Amino acid sequence: MRVLIVENQPERLALLMPALEAAGCVIAATLNSASSLGAQIRTLRPDVVIIAQDSPDRDTLAHLCVANQDCPRPIVMFTGDSSAESIRAATQAGVTSYVVDGIDPARLRPILDVAVLRFEAFQTLHGQLEQARLELVERRLIDQAKALLIKQTGASEPEVYREMRRTAMDRGMKLADVARQILQKI
Repeated sequence: MRVLIVENQPERLALLMPALEAAGCVIAATLNSASSLGAQIRTLRPDVVIIAQDSPDRDTLAHLCVANQDCPRPIVMFTGDSSAESIRAATQAGVTSYVVDGIDPARLRPILDVAVLRFEAFQTLHGQLEQARLELVERRLIDQAKALLIKQTGASEPEVYREMRRTAMDRGMKLADVARQILQKI
């Protein structure tokens, strides 16, 4: 597992790096701040990002949001801040796992593994949601095109639909693309 670390305290970094290596991780890079996080994630393509901070600050969370939009990765935050406000803000910024009070080397690998699995599950759900949204938009286009053709030709809904499907097959197009063409001719 390739890990990118954001940590500005050398003492904590000196404890974290050997614990990660003992857990079978490879450290891709360490950063003092999250300011270049997005660029580093795009360049290094780590499997997981670890952020260790006493409390998540606004700048770090803003950089996380940008990085998550451009190149989403599982993010584990180790912090001393247990406030609900900070947990909510970090989660909204894209933190996958928020761990309070210390980095226990024995728990490190399971925490990272769970973060990766949760991230993958979230990405799957997000992809399914986007697919459902696309299908809904396409269904609406098809229904609008059918309604227009029924109005123009006086044909029945099954006849119009059959003709649209035949046109899509003959042209090697998706039915939604045929519907778009019909609606663009208005």
